[in-house]
Amino acid sequence: MTIPNSDFMIENGVSDLPFTPEEEKRIVSELTTESENHLKEGNLYFVISKRWNTSWQKYVDQSSGESLEASRPGPIDNSDIIESEGDTNDPQLRRLLVEGEDYVLVPQEGITWSYISFRYSGGPSIARKMICQGFHTRSYSVEVYPLCLMLTDGRDESRTAIRLGKQASVRELYEKVCAVTGVAQEKAQIWDYFDKRKNGLLYPSSNRSLEESRLQMDQDILLEVDGSSSSQSAMSSAGNELALVPLEPSRSRVTIAGGPTLPNGHSTTSKLSLFPRITSDDDGDSLSILGKGEKGGLAGLSNLGNTCFMNSALQCLAHTPPIVEYLLQDYSDDINRDNPLGMCGELAIAFGDLLKKLWSSGRNAVAPRTFKTKLARFAPQFSGYNQHDSQELLAFLLDGLHEDLNKVKRKPYVELKDSDSRPDDEVAEELWNYHKARNDSVIVNVCQGQYKSTLVCPVCGKISITFDPFMYLSLPLPSTLTRVMTVTVFYCDGSCLPMPYTVTVPKQGSCRDLVTALGTACCLADDESLLLAEVYDHKIFRYFENPLESLSVIKDDEHIVAYRLNQMPKGSGKAKLEILHGGQDRAVLERVKGRDAKLFGTPFVTYVNKEPLSGTDIDAVISGFLSPLQKVQAPSNIHKGNDNGHLADATADETSGSLSSPDSEISPDTEIDEASDRELSFRIFLTDERGLNFKPLQSESSVSPGIITRVLVEWNEGEHEKYDSNYLSDLPEVHKTSFSAKKKKQEAISLFSCLEAFLAEEPLGPDDMWFCPSCKEHRQANKKLDLWKLPDILVFHLKRFTYSRYLKNKLDTLVNFPIHDLDLREYVKNKNGESYVYELYAVSNHYGGLGGGHYTAYAKLIDDNKWYHFDDSHVSSANESEIKTSAAYVLFYRRVRSDTEKQTAGMSSDMD
Repeated sequence: MTIPNSDFMIENGVSDLPFTPEEEKRIVSELTTESENHLKEGNLYFVISKRWNTSWQKYVDQSSGESLEASRPGPIDNSDIIESEGDTNDPQLRRLLVEGEDYVLVPQEGITWSYISFRYSGGPSIARKMICQGFHTRSYSVEVYPLCLMLTDGRDESRTAIRLGKQASVRELYEKVCAVTGVAQEKAQIWDYFDKRKNGLLYPSSNRSLEESRLQMDQDILLEVDGSSSSQSAMSSAGNELALVPLEPSRSRVTIAGGPTLPNGHSTTSKLSLFPRITSDDDGDSLSILGKGEKGGLAGLSNLGNTCFMNSALQCLAHTPPIVEYLLQDYSDDINRDNPLGMCGELAIAFGDLLKKLWSSGRNAVAPRTFKTKLARFAPQFSGYNQHDSQELLAFLLDGLHEDLNKVKRKPYVELKDSDSRPDDEVAEELWNYHKARNDSVIVNVCQGQYKSTLVCPVCGKISITFDPFMYLSLPLPSTLTRVMTVTVFYCDGSCLPMPYTVTVPKQGSCRDLVTALGTACCLADDESLLLAEVYDHKIFRYFENPLESLSVIKDDEHIVAYRLNQMPKGSGKAKLEILHGGQDRAVLERVKGRDAKLFGTPFVTYVNKEPLSGTDIDAVISGFLSPLQKVQAPSNIHKGNDNGHLADATADETSGSLSSPDSEISPDTEIDEASDRELSFRIFLTDERGLNFKPLQSESSVSPGIITRVLVEWNEGEHEKYDSNYLSDLPEVHKTSFSAKKKKQEAISLFSCLEAFLAEEPLGPDDMWFCPSCKEHRQANKKLDLWKLPDILVFHLKRFTYSRYLKNKLDTLVNFPIHDLDLREYVKNKNGESYVYELYAVSNHYGGLGGGHYTAYAKLIDDNKWYHFDDSHVSSANESEIKTSAAYVLFYRRVRSDTEKQTAGMSSDMD
């Protein structure tokens, strides 16, 4: 549906008046703010192409006082985000579009969409509803991709796409299907026809949502008319209306060792085995004996629409021996339904049910529909059909399983004691016992460790030590820790030529880190300082004067300079003097007449006292800056021309720091005589921030410095003969990656170097300041982590994805991680004599770039000591030599205990 063009619109009080870009931006901003203040379920939003929105944004971002560089965009054009072969009356979005990159959402509430659509027409119009999701915290989101179900009509096998929101009810589905097919509702039966087989009947009176009924994007549903007998006989063993998951975990009498379960939960078989002799289909609860020679644990997971991230994480957990052993037994007594931090036990039951299917289906792929439904309910951030992060899912799942299986039904209040300089081992054990008193689950017992965190105040030296539990370790790749930056240093005293320095700084560091590195590189004296600034279009675009400002605001393609200054005496008051360069091929005043005062080169900046400056003072500053650029000795009198006439006196604006004439602009028709002053070395002009007003300065001129005083020095033929201006023009970028460097293969780094980077001392970021109890102030403290207690299952997350304000990146660096005998004893500060040697048993892999890519997993069957590759529903054997790749993202290790530790653990188990 194309939006009709309209010459005017009275409805909703919006008229087609000729607005400036600035006014149009303000109107849309106010309407958008109004809509955001009235969020509610069912609000309509319209999808607009990011390409068109970008052109509109450029148009409205222009200042109305300047000539318009970007023209007003044409009609709204959504052609790049819709399916080209779709129904023109019902346009559908292309799959896997990303908000903010491919499209933007415009609310109808507050008439924002009405305003934009009637101002620009075009289209087609793509409306979507806002839904409310979540279990603990309700969150609003726009359902950009409603469910698309493929309806097969059992009468003639014809197929029709049925589109409904995932929160629509089964009753609404019946109404829509019957309206499309012309079948009376009392004669219709609709089946969940996933994977082309009847999985259960959908009941027409049900108010259960389509999402709760496990219906997935693009899956099949079947319509049968008059309820044929074949439909009844083919009904799934799940029985009634598609029961999502049992209310209790099945009390299986089968352990992962294959032997009978004793009343105390222990198996009669001592050898750990992951080959249960059971099997079941996806929806049924019945179990049957595996065929001869078949093994459990080799079932794949069907992709339910870009769910490879979930499948990868699930396969790794499905091959984690202690978790599988626990969940394949009867754990119903441990379900904690009253835990406010849990999911009423439903997540643990759904995951345990999925594990039983994976370990009992031989090599038949399992469709994790029930689990995905529960996941979407409790973690709406993973709903929908876009790619997500397997590590983020893993973190949520481990935490959720712990809360659902926490045996502590009523958590005791624990008052933490101060360490009072007590020994670390005493404090650590005390805090671990406090933690276990409130958290007792299989996840805590096998997956949680403890690290020591030390914070040191950089001002008073106060030391704070805490011992905190962890579930996994997120390790930075050393190449992500530092950043190479090139900055050009200008010497304000004229002692040296401008010099570029390339330094290495922390990637998440601050401007203080950059200034410190530059100071070391250029041998900065104690009585000197550096002023950082960005140069853009031959002017100072911004200063970096806050030492805690993050370096992430500086992009690699920017030009950064540092002005080397003598430190001003205290109390003298500082004012910046900016010296711009212009008039390269024509006199400045001639350019003013033509409204084109073109600049070149890099400005000079220095501090001056807040006292009146004469033209001679400013001339001396310029001479000092330019002295290193001198080429040859030139005649002292290089200026020619008549004495200048006078412009209106300039006044300093103390508030803005700019200097301008009383008239806001100089008309091109104003008579301006050329100015010269034979007592000065240069022709100098006061100018304002925008470079529109100029006043010639003479030696006796008096200038009262504002916050920023800007002058322009005119370069004519004489200046170019005397000084080499190339030093002012060739500013290097912050970072320039050569083509050869991009092509050069990255060298592998070791897992140990990643761990050492994680444990290295570093300052907290400016957004993560620590409140020092001694200073009573927030401080950018130095933080040091140490490992104190390691769990039986140790998970390493390799931080391949990096994000900043301007840049998103993925590192494909090969990390060389041990498969056998990962010995971490030297990294554990708690010297309790325990062995910390680990074996790799699973890997979650990510291939491709940001916003997409593909996840797979490697997992090892412990009993037969063989590796397998899990790629969604496809499972194949793998050689150990294939496991180490640059795609490795999350590593799973199990602890190999010594014989003494095994005996100790066995005695502790018998005592329990």
